Amino acid sequence: SRKAILFGDLFNKDSLKQKLEAGLKERNFLLKEFYKETPIDLDKAVEELLSLAEELTPYRCKDTSLLIYKSLKAGKKVLFEGAQGSLLDLLHGTYPFVTSSSTLSGSALIGSGIGPKMVEKVIAITKAYTTRVGSGPFPTECMDEVGARMREVGKEYGATTGRERRCGWLDLVALKYAIRLNGITSIALMKLDVLSQFDEIEVCTSYELDGNLIQDYPVSPGELNRVKPVYKALPGWKEDITSAKNIKDLPRPAQDYIQFVGKELAIPIDVVSVGPGREQTLWIRPLFD
Repeated sequence: SRKAILFGDLFNKDSLKQKLEAGLKERNFLLKEFYKETPIDLDKAVEELLSLAEELTPYRCKDTSLLIYKSLKAGKKVLFEGAQGSLLDLLHGTYPFVTSSSTLSGSALIGSGIGPKMVEKVIAITKAYTTRVGSGPFPTECMDEVGARMREVGKEYGATTGRERRCGWLDLVALKYAIRLNGITSIALMKLDVLSQFDEIEVCTSYELDGNLIQDYPVSPGELNRVKPVYKALPGWKEDITSAKNIKDLPRPAQDYIQFVGKELAIPIDVVSVGPGREQTLWIRPLFD
């Protein structure tokens, strides 16, 4: 362990050779004795990596933590972008149906090397409905025509695998859990246009667990598998909203839906999208002041 070749090692021949030599002792032993393969030649490996270093030189960056720190101190705006949902977080997600690392906002600080006091805003990006890829708890999943229509209209298929995503109504209990875990300050509500096909839209506001009403997201997998969603029904709009340029262009029921979600979450919704294009992103409040 701790024998990895770092990006910075590529630009120091002596350091690179020293690390490779230490690592190849073990690897070459395994290759030769267990797999009966030809050992890796140290000098050849060094030269191959050095040639790669030449190609990568234009992308070489020094201390990114210092670069970000100086930018923030100079009053510049820095935006960090995460990937994957909060419920896939290794520690706080729906284990074992999680990814291999942290997906929460705090991981951006660890990865970039800046302190928590330097973060002013944390924006949660969520769809106007809920989706999940693969197995795992999904209280609001719609196994009927509703889920199928969400999937078809929202093009909810894996980008690389083409696998169908599971779809369901918006789950405010899960969203509140994500807000707590990430320290969310505002919401970006995406793909609102997908809901335009429904006469009535349901929103999960609480769970029923063993006959009791609960507001907090269960961290126990056993309990989470037993919950039943409790819904609030809202009127739909069944109008094409993809050409809207601001929130006031939306039909009244769509505006009410946005307001209801924001009020329930006690978090302002700053951004709403009504389609895949950049021009279809409606800014209620600017990202940066």
